[in-house]
Amino acid sequence: MIRLKTKIISNEKVSQDVRKMAIYAPEISVEIKPGQFIHVKCGDNSRPLLRRPFSVHCYSGDAVEILYKLKGEGTKILAQKKPNEAIDIMGPLGNGFEIKPSGAILVAGGIGVAPLVALIDEMNKKSKTTVLIGAKNSEEILCSEHFKNKGAEVIIATEDGSLGKKGLITASLENLAKQLPNETEIYACGPNAMLKEVSDIAAKNNLNAQVSLEEHMACGIGVCLGCAVKTKSGYKMVCKDGPVFNSQELDW
Repeated sequence: MIRLKTKIISNEKVSQDVRKMAIYAPEISVEIKPGQFIHVKCGDNSRPLLRRPFSVHCYSGDAVEILYKLKGEGTKILAQKKPNEAIDIMGPLGNGFEIKPSGAILVAGGIGVAPLVALIDEMNKKSKTTVLIGAKNSEEILCSEHFKNKGAEVIIATEDGSLGKKGLITASLENLAKQLPNETEIYACGPNAMLKEVSDIAAKNNLNAQVSLEEHMACGIGVCLGCAVKTKSGYKMVCKDGPVFNSQELDW
């Protein structure tokens, strides 16, 4: 784990409440694996006091990118930052996805799409990949063109029916899972309710699923015990033991 006081390369508006920030971090970029995260000090003083965790969205060369949604004080401060402004980050942190050589299904819920972009960038391009993206409405569907450009089949579902199929993306996964060979690996990130459903579908169809959990964190290194999650072998820390877990390991 490296702590850097570095600079922002860019901070772009993606949609009404989503931004993409590129940070100069060559020491971290060379170490990152898909699914890991960085811990960001959002303000320049004690407000907000705690850092915020962000999945690594992309990384290449000297840059690490995060995709973030404006939800609270920390992200609203980040959204105001300009290129060349200073920023304090720690990373890479946590355990990422284990990339398997078999076919892959990627399942994203809303801003949970963020780490799956880094994942598909690292995947074997010869493996068949299908990406399922779900959100409340069309504006919240992110990164679909990136996945298509990587040669993936993309299936979209929105709760209001404004883009793709109407309903939850887990309904599309349930239909698809019945046709998949058992060696297919599922990788998912999104709200916990979605991830539990993904886990249930995977178990019912004898498939393995890796899920990236979203939890509030304080220290980011497993000391404060603030991001404990119940597993079948006791409590574990999302920041240190995750954020990626085998779905069957979790006590939903």
